[in-house]
Amino acid sequence: MKSEIQLAFEKCKNENRPALITYTVAADPNKKKSLQILNTIAKHADLVELGFPHSTPLGDGGQIQTSSNRAIKGGFKMRDAFQIVKDFKKINKTKPVILMGYYNMIFNYGENNFLKSCKKAGVSGIICVDLPWPENKIFAKKCKKKTINFIQLLAPTTTKDRMKKIIKDSHDMIYYISMLSTTGGKLKVSPKKIIENYKKIKKIKKNKNIVIGFGITNKTISALKAADGLVVGSQLCKCITNSLKRRQNPAIMLDKLVYNLKNKLL
Repeated sequence: MKSEIQLAFEKCKNENRPALITYTVAADPNKKKSLQILNTIAKHADLVELGFPHSTPLGDGGQIQTSSNRAIKGGFKMRDAFQIVKDFKKINKTKPVILMGYYNMIFNYGENNFLKSCKKAGVSGIICVDLPWPENKIFAKKCKKKTINFIQLLAPTTTKDRMKKIIKDSHDMIYYISMLSTTGGKLKVSPKKIIENYKKIKKIKKNKNIVIGFGITNKTISALKAADGLVVGSQLCKCITNSLKRRQNPAIMLDKLVYNLKNKLL
């Protein structure tokens, strides 16, 4: 049986376009509005990533850190992320939800309890930023047993030999980090160069779904359309922050932003 993630990519490929993958932080600005935001952007996004907020998110830039801080100040607990996903899936039954975060939160929650809660809530995949291959092999196998995708990461510095091994061990999706930076930074390399690097990875296994993340905005997304999928996160978090400053509803502003992002991929 094909996973929700695989089916989402197949739908996009049939429509001759890359998948749009959005990222927001769980419980930002609060649990109720976080769910409202997810339901709104899911009208346009093909897959949604939901980050669990962390006090020291090493891979995240200022915009996502600001979102995380709001959620933590609001009293975020891990169970809140699962409840948001569960409520989201009641409405968006086949929309893939990918949880993204850091391993110490999974470790503190307990790997088995975490995966049990993921399965119960309807989580389709997991990205664990600081648990690289091959250290993630045991946990990735546990995910697979629960029919949850463990999404491996590749970077511009990943050697070809290591890349082949990671791709061999991967599930239905791989995340390619476009540049050596935190999230939300301006692209340090041209979109042309990113796509050149991306195509070299695709040659290793053409049928593998590989998405590009980091530094992607409405200004750069069109130039990266050759990818299987594109992840936009920091721009969404910035939109939430700006909406709150202006006392606007973040969901309404994100609806416009994600709609425009999607149109750039058609």
